Amino acid sequence: MKTLVSLIAGLFFGLGLCLSGMTEPRKVQGFLDIAGLWDPSLALVMGGAVGVGMIAFRLAAHHKRSLLGEPLQPPAAIEIDAPLLMGSVIFGIGWGLSGICPGPAVVNLSFFDPRAIAFFVAMLAGMALHRGFFSILRPHHLASIEQDG
Repeated sequence: MKTLVSLIAGLFFGLGLCLSGMTEPRKVQGFLDIAGLWDPSLALVMGGAVGVGMIAFRLAAHHKRSLLGEPLQPPAAIEIDAPLLMGSVIFGIGWGLSGICPGPAVVNLSFFDPRAIAFFVAMLAGMALHRGFFSILRPHHLASIEQDG
């Protein structure tokens, strides 16, 4: 049942990305081009998502289990640290240059979009590099990620 609900939620998420145009890199880059022909539609989509998320997290805070009976666990790490800031900067640069982030990339994979395939491969390589980098420098960081995720 959990897998079916996850599939349906993912399909709705992907449909929402398609309908809002967020699978189009030029739409995202248009939002980031504040000195040119700025496109505010991404801000509206993000605002709607943040609003829904705020309500969902507020409701979830009062429960120990999801509607499917899975345990709800708040994130263990809540501080803003150097790895979080570094990752955010790297994500933002990649998002601005490519106009694609992980969600739309997965949606675009289903359309066999070569840009999405290249992005997805680069994203997987970046994740592997991150894991290798932190396993050398901070082994306890990986242990906390594995416990949280």
